[in-house]
Amino acid sequence: MAVSVRMDPLLERELEAAARLQGVSKSQFIIDAVERALGRKNPYELLLKVQEEMGAYNTASRSAASEPARAGESTRQRVRRVLQARHDTACAPEPAKPAPASRKRAGKTR
Repeated sequence: MAVSVRMDPLLERELEAAARLQGVSKSQFIIDAVERALGRKNPYELLLKVQEEMGAYNTASRSAASEPARAGESTRQRVRRVLQARHDTACAPEPAKPAPASRKRAGKTR
């Protein structure tokens, strides 16, 4: 459904600038604003949803990075250590799987 809105030229310029900053059209910017005003889009709930979905990823990626620097360790040394730990974790070989048992046919011999 199309809706026409009259607004002050200064307000329209601000609208254009804000939409451009967000990388959306003026129409999408207005739709988002109306949805928030009506309570249909709550930014806090969206934040919680994203944090929940990213929880496992963040926990895994922070393990080495969250360690404090060791005594006498330079920033360069710490970065190398953290990156090496991430690399080692990502490239760790998977445990060997046991070979499947050979199946013999019962009752037949060659």
